[in-house]
Amino acid sequence: MKRLVGVIVALVLGLAASGCGSSGSPASSEKTLQVFAAASLNKVFTELGGQFEAAHPGVKVKFNFDGSSGLVDQLKGGAKADVFASADEKNMANAVDAKLTTGSQTIFARNVLTLVTAPGNPKKITGMDASLDGKKLVVCAPEVPCGNATNQLASKLGVTLKPVSQESKVTDVLGKVTSGEADAGIVYVTDAKGAGDKVETVAIKGSDQVVNNYPISVLASAPQPDLAGEFVTLVTSQAGKDALSAAGFVTP
Repeated sequence: MKRLVGVIVALVLGLAASGCGSSGSPASSEKTLQVFAAASLNKVFTELGGQFEAAHPGVKVKFNFDGSSGLVDQLKGGAKADVFASADEKNMANAVDAKLTTGSQTIFARNVLTLVTAPGNPKKITGMDASLDGKKLVVCAPEVPCGNATNQLASKLGVTLKPVSQESKVTDVLGKVTSGEADAGIVYVTDAKGAGDKVETVAIKGSDQVVNNYPISVLASAPQPDLAGEFVTLVTSQAGKDALSAAGFVTP
């Protein structure tokens, strides 16, 4: 009898072990697509990532959202990724020069700048003009696409800006305004739209003089080059354009 019980226990344990092994196999076959994207793409790319995962069972899309220049630095430092989406052509060119991309880049969106303030615009900001004098203005750092665009626009408008801080990504500029640390911030129109009623948007007259083009590319050392190409296809497809337009981007 004891021997029979022992045999039964052994069989049960064997089946349990077999079951654990089979349940682990899907996880081991799961693929990860790593996308490095400009901070201003956070919301819309997260949405597109969900669409991509739904159409590709067993694939997980992971994002690294940061300032475009910082993303290029990470890639130059050896960070592994499949796709790079920049908020300007300058930083994509840096990636191309460093031989980080496949050599094929596609412009998929365009963006312009605007001012944001606290709801109700308590400091009475009227634009990129004298109304900013004496106010706590926050902008992006010059090496970041939104900062470079800010400097270009200020130069074209003949305005000298005196920001109290320069941030490494546009979402940090927005955060300082929504937290009350700044009276005003210069961000993309898409960031202002995404913030909803947390901010008041103040249009910058002449903002269309400086337009940021957003290029996307598969990276040369992509661990998942085929999936990377399919993600780029989604971003540039009609579904991608619809999502980008809804987020406030202008699409080609």
